[in-house]
Amino acid sequence: QGGLWCFGGNGLPYCETLSKIPSETVELFCLQALVQHSKVSSHCDKIEAKGGLQLLQRIYQLRKDSAKIQRNIIRIIGNMALDERLHSSIVRAGWVSVLAEVMKSPHVIQSSHASRALANLDRDTVKEKYPDGVYVLHPQYRSSQPIRADILFVHGLLGAAFKTWRQQDIDRRLDKKTSEGEEDYSQCWPKTWLASDCPALRIISVEYDTHLSDWKAKCPVEAHRKSIAYRSNELLDKLRAAGIGDRPLVWVSHSMGGLLVKKMLVDASKNPEMDKIVNNTRGIIFYSVPHHGSQLAEYSINARYLLFPSVEVKELSKDSPALKELNDDFLSFAKDKKFSVLSFAETLPTHIGSMIKLHVVPLESAKLGIGDLIPVDVNHLNICKPKKKDAFLYQRTLKFIQDVLAQEL
Repeated sequence: QGGLWCFGGNGLPYCETLSKIPSETVELFCLQALVQHSKVSSHCDKIEAKGGLQLLQRIYQLRKDSAKIQRNIIRIIGNMALDERLHSSIVRAGWVSVLAEVMKSPHVIQSSHASRALANLDRDTVKEKYPDGVYVLHPQYRSSQPIRADILFVHGLLGAAFKTWRQQDIDRRLDKKTSEGEEDYSQCWPKTWLASDCPALRIISVEYDTHLSDWKAKCPVEAHRKSIAYRSNELLDKLRAAGIGDRPLVWVSHSMGGLLVKKMLVDASKNPEMDKIVNNTRGIIFYSVPHHGSQLAEYSINARYLLFPSVEVKELSKDSPALKELNDDFLSFAKDKKFSVLSFAETLPTHIGSMIKLHVVPLESAKLGIGDLIPVDVNHLNICKPKKKDAFLYQRTLKFIQDVLAQEL
Protein backbone atom coordinates (compact mmCIF):
# COMPACT_ATOMS: atom_id res chain seq x y z
CA GLN A 1 0.00 0.00 0.00
CA GLY A 2 1.16 3.48 -0.82
CA GLY A 3 4.13 4.46 -2.89
CA LEU A 4 4.41 5.72 -6.41
CA TRP A 5 4.77 2.31 -7.99
CA CYS A 6 1.75 0.68 -6.39
CA PHE A 7 -1.05 -0.10 -8.78
CA GLY A 8 -4.23 0.86 -6.95
CA GLY A 9 -2.14 2.90 -4.51
CA ASN A 10 -0.80 6.39 -5.06
CA GLY A 11 0.58 5.87 -8.56
CA LEU A 12 -2.38 6.59 -10.80
CA PRO A 13 -3.93 9.35 -8.63
CA TYR A 14 -0.52 10.99 -8.67
CA CYS A 15 -0.45 10.86 -12.46
CA GLU A 16 -3.93 12.37 -12.62
CA THR A 17 -2.78 15.39 -10.62
CA LEU A 18 -0.21 16.34 -13.24
CA SER A 19 -1.19 18.74 -16.00
CA LYS A 20 0.11 16.49 -18.75
CA ILE A 21 0.96 12.83 -18.37
CA PRO A 22 2.56 10.97 -21.26
CA SER A 23 0.63 7.79 -21.93
CA GLU A 24 3.94 5.91 -21.81
CA THR A 25 4.38 6.95 -18.17
CA VAL A 26 0.93 5.68 -17.22
CA GLU A 27 1.54 2.40 -19.03
CA LEU A 28 4.87 1.99 -17.23
CA PHE A 29 3.14 2.44 -13.87
CA CYS A 30 0.70 -0.33 -14.75
CA LEU A 31 3.37 -2.60 -16.19
CA GLN A 32 5.57 -2.19 -13.10
CA ALA A 33 2.61 -3.36 -11.04
CA LEU A 34 1.96 -6.30 -13.38
CA VAL A 35 5.62 -7.33 -13.10
CA GLN A 36 5.09 -7.74 -9.35
CA HIS A 37 1.79 -9.59 -9.89
CA SER A 38 3.45 -11.95 -12.38
CA LYS A 39 5.73 -13.20 -9.59
CA VAL A 40 2.67 -14.74 -7.90
CA SER A 41 1.34 -17.93 -9.51
CA SER A 42 -2.33 -17.33 -8.66
CA HIS A 43 -2.10 -13.81 -10.05
CA CYS A 44 -0.66 -15.17 -13.30
CA ASP A 45 -3.79 -17.30 -13.63
CA LYS A 46 -5.93 -14.18 -13.37
CA ILE A 47 -3.80 -12.27 -15.89
CA GLU A 48 -4.25 -15.14 -18.37
CA ALA A 49 -7.97 -15.58 -17.63
CA LYS A 50 -8.70 -11.90 -18.27
CA GLY A 51 -6.96 -11.85 -21.65
CA GLY A 52 -3.75 -10.32 -20.34
CA LEU A 53 -1.50 -12.20 -22.77
CA GLN A 54 -3.36 -10.77 -25.77
CA LEU A 55 -3.49 -7.27 -24.26
CA LEU A 56 0.24 -7.31 -23.59
CA GLN A 57 0.85 -8.48 -27.15
CA ARG A 58 -1.15 -5.53 -28.49
CA ILE A 59 0.68 -3.00 -26.31
CA TYR A 60 4.01 -4.57 -27.27
CA GLN A 61 3.29 -4.08 -30.98
CA LEU A 62 2.05 -0.52 -30.45
CA ARG A 63 5.05 0.48 -28.35
CA LYS A 64 7.95 -0.42 -30.59
CA ASP A 65 9.35 3.03 -29.79
CA SER A 66 9.73 2.25 -26.07
CA ALA A 67 12.43 -0.24 -25.04
CA LYS A 68 11.35 0.07 -21.38
CA ILE A 69 7.74 -0.85 -22.06
CA GLN A 70 8.73 -3.77 -24.27
CA ARG A 71 11.27 -4.98 -21.71
CA ASN A 72 8.72 -4.93 -18.88
CA ILE A 73 6.24 -6.86 -21.01
CA ILE A 74 8.80 -9.55 -21.87
CA ARG A 75 9.73 -9.75 -18.19
CA ILE A 76 6.07 -10.46 -17.36
CA ILE A 77 5.91 -13.19 -20.03
CA GLY A 78 9.13 -14.72 -18.63
CA ASN A 79 7.61 -14.83 -15.16
CA MET A 80 4.36 -16.37 -16.38
CA ALA A 81 6.35 -18.97 -18.36
CA LEU A 82 7.60 -20.41 -15.06
CA ASP A 83 4.17 -22.06 -14.80
CA GLU A 84 3.92 -24.89 -17.34
CA ARG A 85 0.12 -24.77 -17.18
CA LEU A 86 0.26 -21.42 -18.98
CA HIS A 87 2.60 -22.49 -21.77
CA SER A 88 -0.11 -23.34 -24.30
CA SER A 89 -1.82 -19.99 -23.69
CA ILE A 90 1.47 -18.13 -24.14
CA VAL A 91 2.13 -19.98 -27.40
CA ARG A 92 -1.40 -19.32 -28.71
CA ALA A 93 -1.01 -15.61 -27.95
CA GLY A 94 1.89 -15.50 -30.42
CA TRP A 95 4.72 -14.86 -27.99
CA VAL A 96 7.23 -17.47 -29.22
CA SER A 97 7.89 -15.74 -32.55
CA VAL A 98 8.12 -12.36 -30.82
CA LEU A 99 10.63 -13.64 -28.28
CA ALA A 100 12.68 -15.37 -30.99
CA GLU A 101 12.95 -12.04 -32.84
CA VAL A 102 13.97 -10.12 -29.70
CA MET A 103 16.68 -12.73 -29.07
CA LYS A 104 18.47 -11.28 -32.10
CA SER A 105 18.62 -7.81 -30.55
CA PRO A 106 22.14 -6.34 -30.23
CA HIS A 107 21.09 -4.91 -26.84
CA VAL A 108 22.05 -7.37 -24.11
CA ILE A 109 19.17 -6.36 -21.83
CA GLN A 110 16.50 -7.02 -24.46
CA SER A 111 18.00 -10.28 -25.71
CA SER A 112 18.57 -11.63 -22.19
CA HIS A 113 14.98 -11.00 -21.12
CA ALA A 114 13.75 -12.81 -24.23
CA SER A 115 16.24 -15.65 -23.73
CA ARG A 116 15.01 -16.15 -20.16
CA ALA A 117 11.37 -16.31 -21.29
CA LEU A 118 12.13 -18.84 -24.05
CA ALA A 119 14.21 -20.99 -21.70
CA ASN A 120 11.29 -21.13 -19.27
CA LEU A 121 9.02 -22.17 -22.14
CA ASP A 122 11.44 -24.86 -23.34
CA ARG A 123 10.77 -27.97 -21.28
CA ASP A 124 12.14 -30.31 -23.96
CA THR A 125 15.83 -29.46 -23.62
CA VAL A 126 16.04 -27.15 -20.59
CA LYS A 127 15.51 -28.66 -17.14
CA GLU A 128 16.37 -25.49 -15.22
CA LYS A 129 13.89 -22.69 -14.57
CA TYR A 130 14.95 -19.06 -14.40
CA PRO A 131 13.00 -17.03 -11.82
CA ASP A 132 12.64 -13.26 -12.01
CA GLY A 133 16.07 -11.62 -11.90
CA VAL A 134 18.12 -14.64 -13.04
CA TYR A 135 19.49 -14.18 -16.56
CA VAL A 136 21.61 -16.43 -18.76
CA LEU A 137 24.18 -14.40 -20.68
CA HIS A 138 25.61 -17.50 -22.36
CA PRO A 139 24.56 -19.74 -24.01
CA GLN A 140 21.37 -17.98 -25.08
CA TYR A 141 20.56 -20.50 -27.79
CA ARG A 142 20.23 -24.27 -27.81
CA SER A 143 23.66 -25.80 -28.17
CA SER A 144 25.00 -29.31 -28.61
CA GLN A 145 28.16 -28.33 -26.72
CA PRO A 146 28.02 -29.58 -23.11
CA ILE A 147 28.21 -27.02 -20.30
CA ARG A 148 31.12 -27.87 -18.00
CA ALA A 149 30.75 -25.21 -15.29
CA ASP A 150 28.78 -22.14 -14.18
CA ILE A 151 29.99 -18.57 -13.64
CA LEU A 152 27.65 -16.48 -11.50
CA PHE A 153 27.80 -12.66 -11.43
CA VAL A 154 26.36 -10.80 -8.42
CA HIS A 155 26.20 -6.97 -8.51
CA GLY A 156 26.27 -4.52 -5.60
CA LEU A 157 24.31 -1.46 -4.46
CA LEU A 158 22.56 0.45 -7.24
CA GLY A 159 23.97 -2.12 -9.64
CA ALA A 160 22.16 -4.29 -12.15
CA ALA A 161 22.53 -7.63 -13.91
CA PHE A 162 23.84 -5.99 -17.09
CA LYS A 163 24.96 -2.46 -16.19
CA THR A 164 27.48 -3.48 -13.52
CA TRP A 165 29.39 -5.74 -15.88
CA ARG A 166 29.70 -3.37 -18.82
CA GLN A 167 33.01 -2.56 -20.44
CA GLN A 168 34.34 0.71 -19.04
CA ASP A 169 33.48 3.57 -21.35
CA ILE A 170 32.17 6.55 -19.39
CA ASP A 171 33.53 8.14 -16.21
CA ARG A 172 30.24 8.39 -14.34
CA ARG A 173 29.71 9.65 -10.83
CA LEU A 174 28.29 7.40 -8.16
CA ASP A 175 24.87 9.05 -7.95
CA LYS A 176 21.34 8.46 -9.22
CA LYS A 177 22.40 9.02 -12.81
CA THR A 178 24.35 5.77 -12.77
CA SER A 179 21.12 3.80 -12.52
CA GLU A 180 19.64 5.38 -15.62
CA GLY A 181 20.32 5.17 -19.33
CA GLU A 182 21.53 1.59 -19.37
CA GLU A 183 21.32 1.59 -23.16
CA ASP A 184 24.14 4.18 -23.22
CA TYR A 185 26.63 1.67 -21.90
CA SER A 186 28.96 -0.44 -24.01
CA GLN A 187 29.22 -4.20 -24.30
CA CYS A 188 28.61 -6.56 -21.38
CA TRP A 189 32.00 -8.28 -21.12
CA PRO A 190 30.84 -11.58 -19.53
CA LYS A 191 28.55 -12.11 -22.55
CA THR A 192 31.02 -11.05 -25.23
CA TRP A 193 34.60 -11.66 -24.04
CA LEU A 194 34.20 -14.41 -21.44
CA ALA A 195 31.71 -16.41 -23.51
CA SER A 196 34.11 -16.46 -26.48
CA ASP A 197 37.14 -17.36 -24.34
CA CYS A 198 35.30 -20.06 -22.36
CA PRO A 199 32.41 -21.33 -24.52
CA ALA A 200 31.85 -24.39 -22.31
CA LEU A 201 30.61 -22.18 -19.47
CA ARG A 202 27.07 -21.21 -18.54
CA ILE A 203 27.29 -17.54 -17.57
CA ILE A 204 24.51 -16.20 -15.33
CA SER A 205 23.96 -12.71 -13.97
CA VAL A 206 21.47 -12.10 -11.17
CA GLU A 207 19.55 -8.95 -10.38
CA TYR A 208 17.91 -7.92 -7.13
CA ASP A 209 16.31 -4.66 -6.08
CA THR A 210 18.67 -2.33 -4.21
CA HIS A 211 16.60 0.84 -4.69
CA LEU A 212 14.72 1.44 -1.46
CA SER A 213 12.65 4.61 -1.25
CA ASP A 214 12.61 6.60 2.01
CA TRP A 215 9.04 5.64 2.92
CA LYS A 216 9.93 1.98 2.59
CA ALA A 217 13.06 2.42 4.71
CA LYS A 218 10.82 3.43 7.63
CA CYS A 219 8.75 0.26 7.33
CA PRO A 220 10.18 -2.65 9.39
CA VAL A 221 8.84 -5.26 6.95
CA GLU A 222 10.35 -3.57 3.92
CA ALA A 223 13.59 -2.89 5.78
CA HIS A 224 13.87 -6.62 6.53
CA ARG A 225 13.22 -7.45 2.87
CA LYS A 226 16.21 -5.35 1.90
CA SER A 227 18.60 -6.92 4.44
CA ILE A 228 21.45 -9.16 3.34
CA ALA A 229 19.94 -12.06 5.28
CA TYR A 230 16.59 -11.84 3.48
CA ARG A 231 18.19 -11.44 0.08
CA SER A 232 20.43 -14.45 0.72
CA ASN A 233 17.51 -16.80 1.30
CA GLU A 234 15.54 -15.36 -1.61
CA LEU A 235 18.42 -15.67 -4.08
CA LEU A 236 19.46 -19.14 -2.91
CA ASP A 237 15.98 -20.46 -3.73
CA LYS A 238 16.10 -18.83 -7.16
CA LEU A 239 19.58 -20.13 -7.89
CA ARG A 240 18.71 -23.71 -6.99
CA ALA A 241 15.72 -23.52 -9.35
CA ALA A 242 18.18 -22.43 -12.06
CA GLY A 243 20.39 -25.45 -11.39
CA ILE A 244 23.19 -23.59 -9.62
CA GLY A 245 25.17 -26.18 -7.68
CA ASP A 246 24.71 -28.96 -10.23
CA ARG A 247 28.05 -28.08 -11.86
CA PRO A 248 31.39 -26.65 -10.74
CA LEU A 249 30.81 -22.99 -9.87
CA VAL A 250 32.75 -19.72 -9.74
CA TRP A 251 31.22 -16.62 -8.14
CA VAL A 252 32.07 -13.10 -9.39
CA SER A 253 30.92 -10.23 -7.17
CA HIS A 254 31.16 -6.45 -6.86
CA SER A 255 30.88 -4.33 -3.71
CA MET A 256 27.96 -5.40 -1.49
CA GLY A 257 27.36 -8.28 -3.88
CA GLY A 258 30.43 -9.93 -2.36
CA LEU A 259 28.93 -9.73 1.12
CA LEU A 260 25.79 -11.31 -0.30
CA VAL A 261 27.86 -14.12 -1.85
CA LYS A 262 29.53 -14.81 1.50
CA LYS A 263 26.16 -14.81 3.26
CA MET A 264 24.66 -17.19 0.67
CA LEU A 265 27.55 -19.62 1.05
CA VAL A 266 27.37 -19.46 4.85
CA ASP A 267 23.60 -20.05 4.75
CA ALA A 268 23.96 -22.84 2.18
CA SER A 269 26.55 -24.58 4.37
CA LYS A 270 23.92 -24.84 7.12
CA ASN A 271 21.15 -26.15 4.85
CA PRO A 272 21.42 -29.78 3.61
CA GLU A 273 19.20 -28.91 0.63
CA MET A 274 21.80 -26.36 -0.52
CA ASP A 275 24.87 -28.59 0.01
CA LYS A 276 25.55 -28.79 -3.73
CA ILE A 277 26.12 -25.03 -4.00
CA VAL A 278 28.88 -25.13 -1.39
CA ASN A 279 30.45 -28.42 -2.47
CA ASN A 280 30.63 -27.39 -6.13
CA THR A 281 32.03 -23.91 -5.47
CA ARG A 282 35.53 -23.81 -6.94
CA GLY A 283 36.40 -20.14 -6.62
CA ILE A 284 35.23 -16.62 -5.78
CA ILE A 285 36.25 -13.25 -7.22
CA PHE A 286 35.65 -10.13 -5.13
CA TYR A 287 35.79 -6.70 -6.81
CA SER A 288 36.17 -4.02 -4.10
CA VAL A 289 34.07 -5.84 -1.52
CA PRO A 290 33.85 -4.05 1.88
CA HIS A 291 34.52 -7.08 4.06
CA HIS A 292 35.14 -4.77 7.03
CA GLY A 293 32.76 -1.96 6.11
CA SER A 294 32.78 1.14 3.93
CA GLN A 295 33.45 4.81 4.55
CA LEU A 296 30.15 5.46 2.82
CA ALA A 297 28.37 4.79 6.10
CA GLU A 298 30.06 7.85 7.60
CA TYR A 299 28.32 9.95 4.98
CA SER A 300 24.95 8.24 5.28
CA ILE A 301 23.13 11.22 6.74
CA ASN A 302 24.15 13.50 3.89
CA ALA A 303 24.39 10.96 1.14
CA ARG A 304 21.59 8.46 1.65
CA TYR A 305 18.92 10.51 -0.12
CA LEU A 306 21.31 11.06 -3.02
CA LEU A 307 22.86 7.64 -3.02
CA PHE A 308 21.99 4.63 -1.00
CA PRO A 309 19.05 3.27 0.99
CA SER A 310 19.65 3.71 4.70
CA VAL A 311 19.15 -0.01 5.42
CA GLU A 312 22.08 -1.01 3.20
CA VAL A 313 24.28 1.81 4.48
CA LYS A 314 23.79 0.60 8.05
CA GLU A 315 24.82 -2.90 7.02
CA LEU A 316 28.01 -1.45 5.51
CA SER A 317 29.04 0.46 8.65
CA LYS A 318 32.77 0.26 9.24
CA ASP A 319 33.70 -2.52 11.67
CA SER A 320 30.04 -3.38 12.26
CA PRO A 321 29.52 -6.49 14.45
CA ALA A 322 27.33 -8.07 11.75
CA LEU A 323 30.05 -7.76 9.12
CA LYS A 324 32.67 -9.18 11.48
CA GLU A 325 30.45 -12.13 12.34
CA LEU A 326 29.75 -12.78 8.65
CA ASN A 327 33.45 -12.64 7.78
CA ASP A 328 34.43 -14.92 10.66
CA ASP A 329 31.70 -17.43 9.74
CA PHE A 330 32.74 -17.39 6.09
CA LEU A 331 36.47 -17.74 6.73
CA SER A 332 35.99 -20.60 9.16
CA PHE A 333 34.50 -22.91 6.54
CA ALA A 334 36.03 -21.34 3.38
CA LYS A 335 39.49 -22.36 4.59
CA ASP A 336 38.21 -25.86 5.28
CA LYS A 337 36.69 -26.08 1.80
CA LYS A 338 39.88 -24.63 0.31
CA PHE A 339 38.04 -22.18 -1.94
CA SER A 340 40.28 -20.35 -4.41
CA VAL A 341 39.83 -16.61 -3.82
CA LEU A 342 40.92 -13.57 -5.80
CA SER A 343 40.24 -10.02 -4.57
CA PHE A 344 40.70 -6.72 -6.39
CA ALA A 345 40.95 -3.42 -4.50
CA GLU A 346 40.39 0.11 -5.83
CA THR A 347 43.17 2.66 -5.37
CA LEU A 348 41.47 5.72 -6.91
CA PRO A 349 38.71 7.76 -5.20
CA THR A 350 35.17 7.87 -6.55
CA HIS A 351 33.10 11.03 -7.04
CA ILE A 352 29.91 10.78 -4.98
CA GLY A 353 27.43 13.43 -6.03
CA SER A 354 29.12 16.80 -6.57
CA MET A 355 30.55 17.27 -3.07
CA ILE A 356 32.16 14.03 -1.92
CA LYS A 357 35.20 12.20 -3.23
CA LEU A 358 36.47 9.12 -1.40
CA HIS A 359 37.71 5.56 -1.53
CA VAL A 360 34.42 3.69 -1.15
CA VAL A 361 36.25 0.50 -0.14
CA PRO A 362 39.75 1.21 1.26
CA LEU A 363 42.47 -1.38 0.86
CA GLU A 364 42.24 -2.61 4.45
CA SER A 365 38.50 -3.31 4.05
CA ALA A 366 39.04 -5.23 0.80
CA LYS A 367 41.36 -7.66 2.62
CA LEU A 368 39.39 -10.83 3.16
CA GLY A 369 42.00 -12.88 5.00
CA ILE A 370 42.45 -15.59 2.38
CA GLY A 371 43.49 -15.63 -1.27
CA ASP A 372 45.30 -13.00 -3.32
CA LEU A 373 44.58 -9.26 -3.03
CA ILE A 374 45.48 -7.09 -6.04
CA PRO A 375 45.30 -3.26 -5.90
CA VAL A 376 44.20 -1.72 -9.22
CA ASP A 377 44.38 1.93 -10.32
CA VAL A 378 40.64 2.39 -10.86
CA ASN A 379 37.74 3.73 -8.79
CA HIS A 380 34.90 1.80 -7.17
CA LEU A 381 32.63 1.93 -10.21
CA ASN A 382 35.21 0.86 -12.76
CA ILE A 383 36.91 -1.93 -10.81
CA CYS A 384 34.57 -4.45 -12.45
CA LYS A 385 34.57 -2.70 -15.86
CA PRO A 386 37.75 -3.51 -17.82
CA LYS A 387 38.46 -1.08 -20.66
CA LYS A 388 39.68 -3.61 -23.21
CA LYS A 389 39.92 -7.33 -23.61
CA ASP A 390 43.69 -7.22 -23.12
CA ALA A 391 43.37 -5.06 -19.98
CA PHE A 392 44.93 -6.46 -16.80
CA LEU A 393 41.58 -6.60 -14.96
CA TYR A 394 39.99 -8.88 -17.55
CA GLN A 395 43.05 -11.01 -18.25
CA ARG A 396 43.65 -11.66 -14.55
CA THR A 397 39.96 -12.52 -14.07
CA LEU A 398 40.04 -14.87 -17.05
CA LYS A 399 43.22 -16.60 -15.83
CA PHE A 400 41.70 -17.17 -12.39
CA ILE A 401 38.55 -18.73 -13.89
CA GLN A 402 40.53 -20.92 -16.26
CA ASP A 403 42.92 -22.04 -13.52
CA VAL A 404 40.26 -23.04 -10.99
CA LEU A 405 38.20 -24.79 -13.67
CA ALA A 406 41.15 -26.36 -15.51
CA GLN A 407 39.93 -29.92 -15.01
CA GLU A 408 36.41 -29.12 -16.15
CA LEU A 409 37.46 -27.03 -19.17
